[in-house]
Amino acid sequence: MALVKTILLLAINLFILALIGRILIEMIVSFSRNFRAPSWFTRCAELLFVVTDPAVKALRRIIPPLRMNNVSLDLSVLVLYIGLQFLYVLVANYLPG
Repeated sequence: MALVKTILLLAINLFILALIGRILIEMIVSFSRNFRAPSWFTRCAELLFVVTDPAVKALRRIIPPLRMNNVSLDLSVLVLYIGLQFLYVLVANYLPG
């Protein structure tokens, strides 16, 4: 059971890191007006988006973006991050092993 717990915690950590990478990439692209990504950056970004897209898109169907005048704030990524942190604490503290 300890091996299952370790693998589960590692998977949650890797997904959290991928989500943080996605957030950083989205911020770089949205704040830089004339950003031209090199090919290695595009490949890394594509990998992070492929990994995190199913969970983010599922939450986007449930949680609509918060509209503030001309700006739209996507809360689904933040909710996913908080949920993953909560899941990590649950697994680390309450799963035997």
